Amino acid sequence: MIKRKFKSNVFKSIGILFTSITFLLLYTPIVLILTLSFNNSERAFGFEGFTFKWYLEVFQNDQIRGPILNTLSVALLSTIISTVLGTIFAIGIHSLQKNHRIKLMVMNNIPVVNPDIVTGISLMIVFSILSFTLGFYTVLLAHVFFSIPYVVLNVIPKLKKLDSNLYEAALDLGCSKISGVTTVIIPNITTGIIAGGLMAFTMSIDDFVITYFTSGNEYMNISTWLYAVLGRGRSFTPAVYSYNALIFIVTIIIILFINLKKDRKEKTS
Repeated sequence: MIKRKFKSNVFKSIGILFTSITFLLLYTPIVLILTLSFNNSERAFGFEGFTFKWYLEVFQNDQIRGPILNTLSVALLSTIISTVLGTIFAIGIHSLQKNHRIKLMVMNNIPVVNPDIVTGISLMIVFSILSFTLGFYTVLLAHVFFSIPYVVLNVIPKLKKLDSNLYEAALDLGCSKISGVTTVIIPNITTGIIAGGLMAFTMSIDDFVITYFTSGNEYMNISTWLYAVLGRGRSFTPAVYSYNALIFIVTIIIILFINLKKDRKEKTS
């Protein structure tokens, strides 16, 4: 009995230790970036006072404002396009017979499990064969390409839960095929569409490798710009820390809002 209790305590201690190390590795960079975003010094080491000037510089410094606007514009546009196309593809895949549905889902999952560097190089080769000039539009196409599968993966489970008789009933009541989709199917899979859109936006705004291979010399988002600056051995503005801190804060606010809204629905239902 004593040995069993001792073993359980040891395993519990090991579990707590590994959990603590995991959280330390995950959140130390975030805490460091948040701290540096308020540091009055331009050096990475040495805290010289509390300031908000780097947050103002995010909107005032042309050196960083351009890459940030490029990042946000591609992320927003690719999210809208990939969410619309991904939802259409998901509805189409779901309506197929089982064998065809499985084959298309396997094809849909290939870009998800494929390494980013393989996808980036492949798209760069395709764009060069098609004589596309690398820049904003090639980056946008690349982001739409790798975002669509994530939308499909989020919408398909909602379609599986949907009663197939609802669509047939809508057609019997006089709806056309398109209006049946917009009035019956879309409202019932809204949460999956929103989740897919958020996933697409996250993947787009977070991407570096695919953007690096498809952007060329004329276009830079924040990650490729920062890589270019560091590669040339130049110092960068600490406003980069503030930008990352703002992304983190906005993400936390969205998560809290979604969870609070979900809790209120569960209480009222």
